[in-house]
Amino acid sequence: MTRYLGVDYGTKRVGLAISDGVGLTARPLEVVPRNIVVERVRELDEEYTIKMVIVGLPTGLSGEEGVSAVGARALGKELLAATGIPVDYLDERFTSKLAEDVLLQSGMKRRQRRETVDKVAAAIILQDYLDVRAADGNHETG
Repeated sequence: MTRYLGVDYGTKRVGLAISDGVGLTARPLEVVPRNIVVERVRELDEEYTIKMVIVGLPTGLSGEEGVSAVGARALGKELLAATGIPVDYLDERFTSKLAEDVLLQSGMKRRQRRETVDKVAAAIILQDYLDVRAADGNHETG
């Protein structure tokens, strides 16, 4: 069984999400400080055998990449170089806002939302990627 890892890039915190073993569903995993994300991804690869890392690419309303996208791409390159796991990118406009809205509607307190939103955003990014793969007929059976 191999899995996909979703990454919601942030300069201080990085949200992580993991797929199920067949690459159909995503679930929030954890939020880690930016300075240890590469080490944590190595550990997760040992535990889950990660097939691909999907990094959310923050873009503006026009679709243009800004400073955050440069940071997300740099993280992707760093992860690839350090782990050898292939990296793909997915436009993640509005995922953090969507994650925040979902958590707000669930009644979660502000502090809990702050600690959770990044991993939920990573799960949204990863689920979007998995849904596109499934629609294209690219999912595996194990």
